[in-house]
Amino acid sequence: MIKISKMVDYGVVILAHLAGADALQNTATIAAATHLPEPSVAQILKSLNKAGLVSSVRGAAGGYKIAHSADDVTVADIVVAMEGPIALTACVDVGEAACGLSSICAVSGRWTHVNTAIETALDNVTLRDMMAPQNQGASADRPQQDIQIEGRA
Repeated sequence: MIKISKMVDYGVVILAHLAGADALQNTATIAAATHLPEPSVAQILKSLNKAGLVSSVRGAAGGYKIAHSADDVTVADIVVAMEGPIALTACVDVGEAACGLSSICAVSGRWTHVNTAIETALDNVTLRDMMAPQNQGASADRPQQDIQIEGRA
């Protein structure tokens, strides 16, 4: 099963909250508004800040704000911020050592097509799309795309 992690899901929720906020939000305020555990919110905000998706202001009146428009942040950006590069298998993970079976593997290199399709799909969904009412679907100016894996209809 391919599944988005809880932390990525929470990251989307936190960014959606920040995209709708007018002022800086501290960790406790974000946790209360999103009904997420404050330690998780703090951990996620650190990752999102490191990735440049949120910015922070220190001090008593400090907090966090979204660093880009909700139209400019994609689900792929959030996944990468929280989990690292999108890689479904060790075969496509650039950080992994070479697979010892690649020379005899019947599907060696084929996972790249699947990985690219999923990465493209996540890159075509913005935070704004995720914030849209459920019955609205994708943004009117960005119609939903059918994702096809090479060689399949």
